[in-house]
Amino acid sequence: MKLSSRIKPISYLKAHAAEIVRNLGEYREPLVITQNGEAKAVMQDIESYEQTQETMALLKILALGNRQVEEGRVRPAADAIKRLRERRGAS
Repeated sequence: MKLSSRIKPISYLKAHAAEIVRNLGEYREPLVITQNGEAKAVMQDIESYEQTQETMALLKILALGNRQVEEGRVRPAADAIKRLRERRGAS
């Protein structure tokens, strides 16, 4: 995707809103909106947005896991499973 072809001024958004929304859903490419020559907003279709949010959540989980490994805050899987089984037996 070439982002430079997906940059439009806010006046274009105002004049072509319905067309822009239709194209966002069809092509699934973000659109950069400028105001006074500066990029101010990015528009994208809802499916792409949701996919981006899910990806970000997974990346955060991975980063947290990596940090825990670096800090030595990990246990062998067998120990963790044993502990869980003991908890379940105590309930």
